[in-house]
Amino acid sequence: MINSMQTIAITDGTIRPWDDAETKKIFWHSSAHLMAEALEALYPGVRFGVGPAVETGFYYDVDLGDRQITEADLREVEKKMMELAKSKETFERKEVSKADALKYFTEKGDKYKCELIKDLEDGTITFYTNGNFTDLCRGPHIKHVDDIKAIKLTAIAGAYWKGDQEREQLTRIYGVSFPKKSMLDEYLVMLEEAKKRDHRKLGKEMELFTFSSRVGLGLPLWLPRGAVMRNILENFLRKKQGELGYLPVVTPHIGNKDLYVTSGHLAKYGKDSFQLIKTPQEGEEYMLKPMNCPHHCEIYRSSPRSYRDLPLRFAEFGTVYRYEQSGELHGLTRVRGFTQDDAHLFCRPDQLQDEFEKVIDLILYVFKTLNMTEYMAQISLRDPANKTKYIGSDENWEKAEKAIMVAAEKKGLKTVVELGEAAFYGPKLDFMVKDAIGRQWQLGTIQVDYNLPERFQLEYVDADGSKRRPVMIHRAPFGSIERFTAVVLEHTAGHLPIWLSPDQVKILPISEKYADYAEKVCDLLKNSEIRASIDSRNETLGKRIREISLLRVPLIAIVGEKELAEGTVSVRREGVDQGSMTAEQFVDYIKSAVAEELKN
Repeated sequence: MINSMQTIAITDGTIRPWDDAETKKIFWHSSAHLMAEALEALYPGVRFGVGPAVETGFYYDVDLGDRQITEADLREVEKKMMELAKSKETFERKEVSKADALKYFTEKGDKYKCELIKDLEDGTITFYTNGNFTDLCRGPHIKHVDDIKAIKLTAIAGAYWKGDQEREQLTRIYGVSFPKKSMLDEYLVMLEEAKKRDHRKLGKEMELFTFSSRVGLGLPLWLPRGAVMRNILENFLRKKQGELGYLPVVTPHIGNKDLYVTSGHLAKYGKDSFQLIKTPQEGEEYMLKPMNCPHHCEIYRSSPRSYRDLPLRFAEFGTVYRYEQSGELHGLTRVRGFTQDDAHLFCRPDQLQDEFEKVIDLILYVFKTLNMTEYMAQISLRDPANKTKYIGSDENWEKAEKAIMVAAEKKGLKTVVELGEAAFYGPKLDFMVKDAIGRQWQLGTIQVDYNLPERFQLEYVDADGSKRRPVMIHRAPFGSIERFTAVVLEHTAGHLPIWLSPDQVKILPISEKYADYAEKVCDLLKNSEIRASIDSRNETLGKRIREISLLRVPLIAIVGEKELAEGTVSVRREGVDQGSMTAEQFVDYIKSAVAEELKN
């Protein structure tokens, strides 16, 4: 999206630059209120759920009663929004008592707002009014509605109230808005490009993964080509981790309920996890693991540890399970079962800074190798106004937060601080990566944790014989294999680097006469650890090439009469003719290209 010197006046009295994540969040949330005003004008009696800003834009969940809204209706809503935006409305904030708030929305017949108000404390409730529409909201908002110059409502979906499938189904209307029309134009171009790059589309064309309703929503099935790609990614990281002193571990997919009571996951993650699993043993309950860290804590506890043993770095490609709401599932980016490239480092307090910086180096190595050159680091801290969401003492949190800030500064990372985005057990450094078309993705993460070592009573014997508590670092350079695969596919539009391509080479004999020679070339490539296969189907050469292009195989080797006679292959790379070369030269060509891609 465009960088701009555009500024936006906010109801808290500040003037903020448009090119700022928080400003966009306020702008889009304000646009959700504007959409609600338009909907109320067009559909009297509409009732409102929640209308937050999202990563790019906003949505509002609404109850239209018996009425159905169509894509065509959205254009009318857009038109009404622009009409209201031009009316010079402002957002006005008003503090309201709980009794008055309930009275207002009860009289209005807005039961969803009444339900929200019942969970709020008196003295914390505010209304925001724009024109004829008043909403329950904490704010802030943009001051002037006419700062909204361009609007596009993008989609309609269903959403259960509060994500509960037993509750009312609402209509979710998505949109995006900008302070300049040129920004919207650019966004729409990007949106069209994004459709072409959609990893769900590419995953199908490239035969990488699929989903099955019989298996269950959000549970991907990796097809052979996708499994190969996945293994390549895992082996790439395993090799690097081995060089850095990480030790492989393997843990089960489930754990006893008591494990997650100790870790705090049952209390803090319970609603987002699969329900407890009962066994034939009375009173015995297990849990599908939402995280690998409790298991790794138990591995640490399995033997006495000395200060000389530290740091210990346990690494696992561990599959975890979280019950994402069905409306939030999206291809590989939001799933219910995913594999984290997880590791947990146990170190002495004096080792923490150095270990944290080494993890930063590892994550940047991964990004550089995949040509993800634009990124920033988000320092995710706890919400100081709601400490009940977290475990551990203020002292531990302050030490952990300081360690992250010092490391980020020392590494010269461009950072932004986000309150309330920490894990429940510790602050995080999350890496936000821009892809080839400017979209931002959260990938690698590092977390400092003083709390789980305390909850699990982890110890080591120090040089003076005293027992000390280690510090724990959680880290995942990919984040998860699923999400990382999705981002890589969209970043590259499926044109993967040769080293990562499931099929590096397709060999195409012009006719059956050259099948034996194709086999000979294929064997040579395979013996050189190059992923090659033959496409000898009874189809025209042109048709085979077109179909292989959908698979995004980077290299095609064509063999016919001339190639057989000369002992060569005719090579195409991403559709571009590379000329003829011997099979041995072709091997060297591929290995040289891979070495260049992996040069770091």
